[in-house]
Amino acid sequence: MSAPGGQTRTMDEIPTSLMLAGCGLGAGLVVGAAARGVRFCTFGAIEDWILADDTRRMRSWGLAMAVAMMAVQFLDAWGGARIGESFYLSASFGWAGAIVGGLLFGFGMAMVGTCGYGTLVRLGGGDLRAIVVFLVLGLSAYMTARGITGVLREAVIDPLSLNLEKLGGQGLSHLLSAALGIERSSISMGLGLVVPLVMVRWCFQSAAFRAAPRDIFGGLIIGLAVAAGFAATGIVGADPFDPQRVESLTYVLPPGETIIYLLTFSGATIDFGVGLVIGTIAGAFLTAAAKRELRLEAFDDAREMRRHLLGALLMGFGGVTALGCTVGQGISGIATLSLSAPLALGSILLGAAFGLHYLVSGSVREAFSALHAVGREPFN
Repeated sequence: MSAPGGQTRTMDEIPTSLMLAGCGLGAGLVVGAAARGVRFCTFGAIEDWILADDTRRMRSWGLAMAVAMMAVQFLDAWGGARIGESFYLSASFGWAGAIVGGLLFGFGMAMVGTCGYGTLVRLGGGDLRAIVVFLVLGLSAYMTARGITGVLREAVIDPLSLNLEKLGGQGLSHLLSAALGIERSSISMGLGLVVPLVMVRWCFQSAAFRAAPRDIFGGLIIGLAVAAGFAATGIVGADPFDPQRVESLTYVLPPGETIIYLLTFSGATIDFGVGLVIGTIAGAFLTAAAKRELRLEAFDDAREMRRHLLGALLMGFGGVTALGCTVGQGISGIATLSLSAPLALGSILLGAAFGLHYLVSGSVREAFSALHAVGREPFN
């Protein structure tokens, strides 16, 4: 069998989707172990900042963004990442989805007490509550992407998207290139160097963060894992016979795709996202076992279960609507310099902050008041 350009493929070659699943498995093992071993948690970072005025884990998250952005932009310039083909930089700028979905995801995350990534890490440690959240989040996300709740998204949210086809995509570099008349690749390289350096400077301004090697290591590992994900799907996935989508770490739709894969094994195809989910659970399990932290944990009462069910449902719908989660948009999307990524991330932070204050006060009015007070405080 021949492909355009004279490439050939034999019947005994490993399918591209299977190779990418292996890459996802490897990335998942690393980030699952990192989350369990060095306490890297995106929701935990928000919680520490809002409730304890501790920004160390927030800075670790920022370091992960900076490392991922610099590495991904250099990989793309080299021709390895192909991020221009990812949905993050598509011509359809879903600003409404980023805002509405981000707010819903953030609030749902507060109800659960963690994000999709954290859910898998908890599951690997033996948390029975995480199994329930994983199933509801995954099915909610899949329904929103390809099922019945997707009808609502397509009818209400998607029509509000802006078509930026004239710019070539929804990246910050696309926008600046059109405005300044400078080649996009040059702008991407410049932004990929300057923005991460500014972020790194902010991260290390904190003496507490400089004295926290665990948080520094966690940020470095997660950032590099995101870059590795784009490299794997960009290079290995460039198969003329079986092209694969360019993506990296994200934990909203992949849990749903994993559930469907397990249910329809004989008629389904494994891919990077499925491998990532399995690897993250396995990495967390191995680390928890090594640290003797494996323990079964269940819901305390029906009220806690209802809160988790609602949160998981909102995370699934909101995450797909926003095209990502705290990792999918908050690190992978940010790394591509997508316009929707900071919009989604800001909305997630706002939704999570409101949810946290609501849980503490039990009052919607007090939660809004506390949120307004936080907005006026400097973030140093």
